[in-house]
Amino acid sequence: MILCAVVAIPACGFQLQGAFTPPAGMERTYIATDDRYSQFYRALEKRLIASGIELTDAPDDATAIFSITFDTTDQRVLSVSARNVPTEYEVYYTIAYSLDSGVTNLLPQQTLTLTRDYTYDSTLVLGKAREEDLLRKAIVDDLVRIVMKQISTL
Repeated sequence: MILCAVVAIPACGFQLQGAFTPPAGMERTYIATDDRYSQFYRALEKRLIASGIELTDAPDDATAIFSITFDTTDQRVLSVSARNVPTEYEVYYTIAYSLDSGVTNLLPQQTLTLTRDYTYDSTLVLGKAREEDLLRKAIVDDLVRIVMKQISTL
């Protein structure tokens, strides 16, 4: 039975995702951004360092430049009650980025937007604020995972 499962899994195209392997020329990377305190920037920085990429503070010392040209997050109302009170919100996070190695453009300008929605109850304000923060963090983690996967395919 186990032998059948071991043989069937590769046959369906399933592969374990390996460790992140940065493309050549990304050994020392500079992250160009206007906001070094955004959630996306901090999460990306941690992930790049954990992957063995040295981050530099000066673009002149870098072998690659990861540019974050747009980084914004907010929420919008999805639905309201009969008394015009919001009952459902959508949290979204949008980033635009590119990757250059000085000589070539490794990754042209990309824009990603991820959203999550949640119900709102005015009697649970503190809990819903925490839920919104957790959703935003999950979105950022997903964005970083997508970006790292794109970089690893270069």
